Amino acid sequence: MILPLDLLNSYEKNIYELTCAAIRRAYQITIAGDEEVEANNGKVVSVSIKQILTNKVVFRLEE
Repeated sequence: MILPLDLLNSYEKNIYELTCAAIRRAYQITIAGDEEVEANNGKVVSVSIKQILTNKVVFRLEE
């Protein structure tokens, strides 16, 4: 499974923040690459959302 829908449905924080974090992570993956993208047929956005939802990547807001 590429995207854990159960985790996405149960996500209780701000969905806008999740979206912004996923966009930024997708950009980072595009520039630097990631093994998971190759294993998931190049689906960068799905991999970035999965990494955030499973806490492989943690984001924070800058003020």
